[in-house]
Amino acid sequence: MTDKALGDSKAIITNQPDIHEKLLDVAKKHLAHPSKKPFQSHTLEAFEQANQLVQAHQGEVILDSCCGVGQSTRLLAKRNPNALVIGVDKSAHRINKNDGQLIAQTATQQVNNYLLVRADLNDFYRLVKRANWPVSKHYILYPNPWPKAKHLQRRWHGSAVFPELISIGEEIELRSNWRLYLQEFQLAATLVDRQGELNEVVDQQPLTPFEAKYQASGQTCWQLLLR
Repeated sequence: MTDKALGDSKAIITNQPDIHEKLLDVAKKHLAHPSKKPFQSHTLEAFEQANQLVQAHQGEVILDSCCGVGQSTRLLAKRNPNALVIGVDKSAHRINKNDGQLIAQTATQQVNNYLLVRADLNDFYRLVKRANWPVSKHYILYPNPWPKAKHLQRRWHGSAVFPELISIGEEIELRSNWRLYLQEFQLAATLVDRQGELNEVVDQQPLTPFEAKYQASGQTCWQLLLR
């Protein structure tokens, strides 16, 4: 297959051939000693805005982490009309991007059961846990893989907020074009007795621009579903 046929999305390049040897030790450390760092003010404000809607909502709540421009948030809101979908991303530029073509393509112009907020998820997850949000489904779609072995603790399953993250959602769904990332997350989740199934993504409509780009480039996208 030619480079042109593969599109412009490069495959993951890593110096880590298998599950990180320190993964379980790092995850156990964070589970034993949850983060206590102060909350950032902008995240506190974003959480309060979202929390008011969550507390007033009578149905299920869906959390869409690392939502980028919010395409996945809108699509999830359309697919789940009785749910309140909260999309969170750290980038104000992505959150505030007004992509009319994107909205038109996803046919979600009339969807209004969602909220996009700019926040640091390292703080936001702890606030969600403290408020005990009734999250039915928690999506983490195509997070930054941090593929270098030395960056293990920048991956969600190696981060200090892993204890809160893994406890949010009756179901947690991750997607990635790097299967090893999901295998690591799946293994770390067993430390809190959460079991998962890892399969190829078969969704007919890409949930995110990254998913569309990877698929157009001939890459396999993977899905991990934890219960």
